[in-house]
Amino acid sequence: MESVQAKQPPTTTPEQQPQKLKPVHRMLLGFTGQEDRKIFNQIPAHVNKVHVDGLEHTKHDIVIKQVKDVLEAQSIGEICVRAHTAQSKLRKLDIFKDIQFFIDTSKGKQSGTNDYEVIFEVEERRLGGGIHGEVGTNDGAVRTAFKFLNLFGRAENVNMEYSYGTKMTSGSLMFSKPLFENPDILFRTGGYQHHGEYPWSGYRTIDRGLLADIQFPSRLGSHTLSCEGVWRELGCMNRTTAFAVREQAGHSLKYALKHVFARDHRDNNILPNKGTLFTCTQELAGVDDKVLGFVKHNMEFQAFKQLPLSTVFQLSLGGGIMKPLQSGTEVSIQDHFFLGGPLTLRGFNINAVGPSSDGNALGANAYWLGGLHLYTPLPFRIGKGGFDDHFRTHMFVNAGGLGNVNFDSNMKEDLQRLAETYRLSYGLGIVVRIGGLARLELNYCVPAQVRQGDSSNVGLQFGIGVTFS
Repeated sequence: MESVQAKQPPTTTPEQQPQKLKPVHRMLLGFTGQEDRKIFNQIPAHVNKVHVDGLEHTKHDIVIKQVKDVLEAQSIGEICVRAHTAQSKLRKLDIFKDIQFFIDTSKGKQSGTNDYEVIFEVEERRLGGGIHGEVGTNDGAVRTAFKFLNLFGRAENVNMEYSYGTKMTSGSLMFSKPLFENPDILFRTGGYQHHGEYPWSGYRTIDRGLLADIQFPSRLGSHTLSCEGVWRELGCMNRTTAFAVREQAGHSLKYALKHVFARDHRDNNILPNKGTLFTCTQELAGVDDKVLGFVKHNMEFQAFKQLPLSTVFQLSLGGGIMKPLQSGTEVSIQDHFFLGGPLTLRGFNINAVGPSSDGNALGANAYWLGGLHLYTPLPFRIGKGGFDDHFRTHMFVNAGGLGNVNFDSNMKEDLQRLAETYRLSYGLGIVVRIGGLARLELNYCVPAQVRQGDSSNVGLQFGIGVTFS
């Protein structure tokens, strides 16, 4: 009889407890070749029981859902694969401190020589958190998090966070729960407050909002559907803020439906060698009668190809467009696209490309961006696997454009002008991978095509952040 048993920690003394086998990943440490896998897959096996030991607060049904597929295994190799998969599912619940599994021969009276039992040993955790560093584009922050885990026994978590940075400060309280007992389908809801300063445009904001979203995978990639309501306050940073920004100051309410699709097959998100990244965002927003709503689309694509001599080629493409829901209306500067910076359109200052007024960037409702990059090892590289693997020389050519498109008239001419009034820059430098935290670039940039109103950066340009193009 096949069964899954979830049990509380045993109360027997150490002398009464049976001797356990070694964890499977240790047992098979010397059998990792293709031939060894074939041998294990050819050894018939049947799982009679799956035990889960160590449960105290967690409900049995959500655990059984993660491990029951182990019962379908038909060989030793398949038992190992399915047990590892179940271990990963349990880990995604984010409620266990430690998870190990063991394989033992079945001891039942009707057990045969090919019958086995799989034992999972888990250690629950009820609290979590810590203090971590965060890096934005030339911006740093310290994030403090505190978590209440597994509140009602089915992986319901409450996460409180506070982040203090040089330009951005925020706090949030979020509740999350896996839906249908599936850790890959996550529901979140909560509230937040965000304070930000945007010196390139001369304004600051305080956003207070409520958010609910669902994250789920598909064969194509991962999806996030969200619904958000925000009370926004926009103010001027100083007396020199342009009137075009000042006239938008004040309070507004925004409510939005958003879909984000991501497909990331890069081997590293900071300094990849191969793979592709594709993200696409659609937003339908309605704002109070002071600023009307809009439809917004944005996409990004990256492709990396490893070439001989440890050289890597990168192609980057991106673009976005935004249309007001009512013709002849303007969208708030907070929702505009911006372009420029040391990790995007290099050779230009941060968000300093396109329309401006009195030195303040205004953004626009459409943009495009492209780039070609070539990464090579340092010329004095000692050897593979050393500290210098975190460094690469970097040659690039970037092009892009930012402008406003009038959807009521002359739309075709505006799009053509957006393509023709491109910005172009090229240069070379060094890229440094700072662990898995951030990417640092120091480039010598030559802006070859600059338009009126742009703020360019000729010469050395420093940039640090996580996202790049």
